[in-house]
Amino acid sequence: MQLETYDRLYQIAEAQAGYFTTAQAQALGIARAQLSRYVTAGKLERSRQGVYRLTPFPRVPYEDLFIAWLAAGPDAVISHDSALALYELSDALPARIHITVPRSASRRRPGYRLHTSRITPVEITHYGGLKVTTVARTIADIAFDGLADDLVIQAVQETVARGLASPDQLLAAAAQRGPAVAHLIQRALSGVLEP
Repeated sequence: MQLETYDRLYQIAEAQAGYFTTAQAQALGIARAQLSRYVTAGKLERSRQGVYRLTPFPRVPYEDLFIAWLAAGPDAVISHDSALALYELSDALPARIHITVPRSASRRRPGYRLHTSRITPVEITHYGGLKVTTVARTIADIAFDGLADDLVIQAVQETVARGLASPDQLLAAAAQRGPAVAHLIQRALSGVLEP
């Protein structure tokens, strides 16, 4: 690999905690066979099919999210319970990685839950190099998907206490998911737990 090509690959990987996809490498003119040679030489590590890590980069605590996000494609976003856990907003521990893609994905992978939904650019943020739904969108999504009310309320109250989203942002995102979600978020914001 030429130095200029390596530098460009390094820049891509640096923005993604050291990870990159086969497609990203091929866009730079790096063939699959070349990637295999670099794995054998110890310069790359194959994290899963189509996803690699440059070995100068250390592993990150949420490596599984990076690998899943990159494997799901360039329009994928970490979302729902996985985003909630990443933000450390509740005691919920997701059993699977939740990713939202803009259209139906034919790839079903064990351990992943692919959601299909339209996400606007203002509903996406970057967290440690990952594309993630914003806190307000994340809370609206988990409430809509039926996460236990007490965990949703905990997440809302933690969000407001930490200043991660305003009550108005939370209510606006909730309104997009329907009246039941809006009511739950309003309850959480008022601090009143109804039976």
